[in-house]
Amino acid sequence: MSAHTELVSRLRAAWLSGKTRPMEYRVAQLEALGRFLDEKKQDILDATALDMGKPPFEVELSEISICRSELNHTLNNLGTWMKDKHVEKNWATQLDSAFIHKDPYGVVLIIGPWNYPINLLLVPLIGAIAAGNCVVMKPSEISRNVERLVAETLPRYLDKDCFAVVTAGTEETTRLLENKFDYIFFTGSPSVGRIVMTAAAKHLTPVTLELGGKNPCYVSDTCNVQNVARRVAWGRFFNAGQTCVAPDYVLCSLEMQEKLLVALREAITEFYGPNPQESPDFARIVGDKHFQRVQALLRSGRVAIGGQTDAQTRYIAPTVLVDVQQDDPVMQEEIFGPILPILTVTSLDDAIAFINARERPLAIYVFSSCKKVVNQVLEKTSSGGFCANDTIMHMTLTSLPFGGIGTSIPGNKVLQGSPAHRRQGKTRALPAVGGILPRVLPALPSPTTPPTAAPEPLPRDCAWYLCPSADPPAFSGWAGGPSLVPMSGPPPPPPSPGVGPLARCRLIPPLEFRLPVPTSPGPCPVPGL
Repeated sequence: MSAHTELVSRLRAAWLSGKTRPMEYRVAQLEALGRFLDEKKQDILDATALDMGKPPFEVELSEISICRSELNHTLNNLGTWMKDKHVEKNWATQLDSAFIHKDPYGVVLIIGPWNYPINLLLVPLIGAIAAGNCVVMKPSEISRNVERLVAETLPRYLDKDCFAVVTAGTEETTRLLENKFDYIFFTGSPSVGRIVMTAAAKHLTPVTLELGGKNPCYVSDTCNVQNVARRVAWGRFFNAGQTCVAPDYVLCSLEMQEKLLVALREAITEFYGPNPQESPDFARIVGDKHFQRVQALLRSGRVAIGGQTDAQTRYIAPTVLVDVQQDDPVMQEEIFGPILPILTVTSLDDAIAFINARERPLAIYVFSSCKKVVNQVLEKTSSGGFCANDTIMHMTLTSLPFGGIGTSIPGNKVLQGSPAHRRQGKTRALPAVGGILPRVLPALPSPTTPPTAAPEPLPRDCAWYLCPSADPPAFSGWAGGPSLVPMSGPPPPPPSPGVGPLARCRLIPPLEFRLPVPTSPGPCPVPGL
């Protein structure tokens, strides 16, 4: 019997004993996972910096805070999720009980990726624990330092009878997949996803494959170009473009392209300075193989912004390509790097036809001050997620499911207890009606505000900056506390000694850039609407 087979058999015996079923046990394991995030936070920051040069702020936002938010959401709702759901009865069953009972799958395999090695390993783990499963975790071997951290420290926090971490390369993972699991959750490339799905089919094992894709971003002629540029640049170049839901290419008119290039150049300089290679806020490509693949894509079209590379540090500058043809290499695969091609279209219908002629993406983005344009793109396209007048922000909502269709994600990751709770049909994640977020959001709780104090609305002319600090205050999920900064005039002094310099806090665009309401949208350009 191989070591992997013995491990799976041991976890299955623990699951069959019923050890993971009581709510108290699930809560205890979830709370232990929370302690891991708190106590190993600096180790996570260090490991991700060594693997990809990830800026601390990006790790705080995309790894630690999202996991913490998911964990809190699960702990707050676990009791409700575990309850039986009673259903309607017909006349012949009026004296009977009819209900849906949530049952764990059993032994779950989670194969994590390298681009968000904490988030995309622990968020599925949170769902699996909440649903009462035993879990085998396989972190990516490409992010070596995070893999070592998870393998050496996470088992100290969880019950070793029910949870295990396996470190394995390609060959070892193939042998691991020969074992019968009750559910497999995989995040990675479509090519490896096919291997996982083939292995699962031998045992008729249900799977969720998070595979990504080429996410289009349509920019209409009626929008605030500066706001669009900041949001697109932030979504595209976050984590050096190595994000499955990042906008992969832009569709716009020739006139809008000229305006957008100027605004994108300004946004990139604002976010990363005149030389992004020296910016502490810009990450690196994860490995030499990936660097060479992304670098080769720079030969498509013409470089309008950026294009500089450094193989020694695996640096590729934030780059914008123009004069890109549909059959260029950059349009044949998911870029997964800091490159943004712009393709010109003659009309909204032309853009919709371009999108529909390709594989259905994981996300579609549209920017327009005309709600009818937004609705037309929504109604005439198909994708896993849809976000209007912003990028990536739908991923921050635990209330929305995350899923895809076709090659982007065969299967749907329901955040309420995935990968174990029932999947009730296909959903499409939308951040708001028409995708347009409200002008005023409730403020994040300040570390200086008592927990019982109700958060006050964010003033119209203020924005959140989440600043790193040398001695962070007690604020769940962040290195430092948020501070309110006026949009105009000199910035006020930090509200507490623990909040760092404002100059380093420009990576996330302020709310004036993220939540605009166009004052003069002009006529809707869609004929007949």
